[in-house]
Amino acid sequence: MNNYTINIAKPVQLTMTGKFVAPSPDWKHMSRMLMDYELFVPIKDTLYIANDQEQYELREGDYLLMPPRSKQFGYLESDCCFYWLHFIAEGQPELSCKVESSDCPPGHIIIPGSGKLRNKDKLIVMMKQLQDSIRSYQDQTLNNYLATSIMCELYNQTFGQKKMTQPQLKKQQLYNDIVDYVKWNRFEQLQVSHIADHFGYNAKYISQMFSKISGVSLKRFILQQKMDAASFLLTDTNMTITEIALQLGYYDSHHFMKSFKQLTNLTPSNYRNAASNRLLNY
Repeated sequence: MNNYTINIAKPVQLTMTGKFVAPSPDWKHMSRMLMDYELFVPIKDTLYIANDQEQYELREGDYLLMPPRSKQFGYLESDCCFYWLHFIAEGQPELSCKVESSDCPPGHIIIPGSGKLRNKDKLIVMMKQLQDSIRSYQDQTLNNYLATSIMCELYNQTFGQKKMTQPQLKKQQLYNDIVDYVKWNRFEQLQVSHIADHFGYNAKYISQMFSKISGVSLKRFILQQKMDAASFLLTDTNMTITEIALQLGYYDSHHFMKSFKQLTNLTPSNYRNAASNRLLNY
């Protein structure tokens, strides 16, 4: 299977996009020389399409990416329906035999020429949003970025996170919920035991699960979120350090200052002064 390395250091250039509905059961794709990339995402029946190398039977849940200079033609009739997207990427089309996302150079994505989508509905929603943007705003730059985001989504569905089992999905959802909970409540007194009680799990279990997924302990993540908030309050408000400590759920400003220095290697006062100097110099 061909894999295409696409340069997204700059957004791809959207040529055109749409939704095609076969006018009759005996419709067959036209024969032509493709001048740009084309993405097919079928949503009804089977699209029978070929290039000079291979014939494809594309059904709902499949996708196909054809590169520029492909000789494209339909080889069987079909009463199908599909979303399509044409775009141009900077540089020459690059055929790659690499199959690992880690092999992808900076500013590039690798997309297999065809395959199964992990979440076709998400990709279709993004293509609908692109079509709405074209109708509503007629802003080429915006549409180029939206088209690029579609290709990045396709990349992540093919080379991103591996398909999870149901228990793995459950753990991932719990992890995401904990992350959101900590971010939302970072101005409160947060402890691992409180989070465990909130979600109905053992504190040791969620600590181990969180560390395994994120590579950072839950206690450390809570501290990072609090210190991110502290950094904003130190540089964008006139609150005193004691007031900031209280705002973040610390009853003891000395404990807050120790935590801040542990994470940033600066005292809150030194951090505020450094930021103030940068603003003044600017």
